Amino acid sequence: MNIDLTGRDIIVVGGAGYIGSHVCKSLNQRGARPIVFDNLSSGHAHAVKWGPLEEVDVRNADALDQAFAKYPQTKTVVHLASSIEVGIGETHPAEFYDNNVTGALVLLRAMDRAKIKRLIFSSTCATYGETQNMPLVESEIQNPVSTYGKTKLAIEHMIQSFHKAYGLSYVTLRYFNACGADAEGDIGEEHDPETHLIPIAMQSALGLRGKMKIFGLDYDTPDGTCIRDYIHVTDIARAHIGAINAFDDGLTSAEVNIGTGQGVSNLEILKTIERVTGLPLPFEKAPRRPGDLSRLYADPTNARSVLGFEPQHSDLDNIIKTAWRFHSQNR
Repeated sequence: MNIDLTGRDIIVVGGAGYIGSHVCKSLNQRGARPIVFDNLSSGHAHAVKWGPLEEVDVRNADALDQAFAKYPQTKTVVHLASSIEVGIGETHPAEFYDNNVTGALVLLRAMDRAKIKRLIFSSTCATYGETQNMPLVESEIQNPVSTYGKTKLAIEHMIQSFHKAYGLSYVTLRYFNACGADAEGDIGEEHDPETHLIPIAMQSALGLRGKMKIFGLDYDTPDGTCIRDYIHVTDIARAHIGAINAFDDGLTSAEVNIGTGQGVSNLEILKTIERVTGLPLPFEKAPRRPGDLSRLYADPTNARSVLGFEPQHSDLDNIIKTAWRFHSQNR
């Protein structure tokens, strides 16, 4: 995906976070200047390496107007800022709706005032909810179970309405399981609290937490554990480049799954970590979590046709090697 973005200013809302920082690096590698809007509530200032940082909250309309005014050449906004921890969303839904949905509305209105008409939105496969139809296609009925998924779906609907009413062009990227780290070790996954399988396993292997818990060993899968679609964060960043190129080619709206189309089980992840690191990774069985599907993986056909996107970094060994390099260096 040799796309030249030299001289472009692209605003990355949430650019100090895990995926956002990788998007910024990918933009920079192609000649663009990523401008990060982030309130640093969960992102990290040290991850902003490739362009300026505007410390602004998406719910603050005046601050957004002032920040947008500094970069009048901007044509595209990438929106990744959101609350993501599913369990917290269930116990504190008001905060999730405020940060995610209200924040998106304030941002969209500020974009309209600034006459910025292109948006790439970070959504999630959690908008689909419980379904046995695999691989998942974009036309699957969306009936999210979690507050997190419900807020993301509400934003998708909002964006579609702005497209129809105000001429906003958009690409909504529904990520599957983001994982891995930058190959050079510049940036990686630093959530607090950490809830994702691979970094938790890394921390366990490094002796930074206790024995791993595997939630359910009795699923209808070959080894009894859940199967998920793991997509390297560098590939997710590349999908954003494909979206910008699609805008340039005339695309005005799309919803696109970003995954590999391949399922990997929890036990396969743990075994690969043991093999790559040479460290034992003992685990204990824990009860299934409500709503966890046995299988969840994407149909990537639409990503190929709409964005020209093919994963290049999502081999499981590469995912584990890059994640291990980051976590072992930053233990």
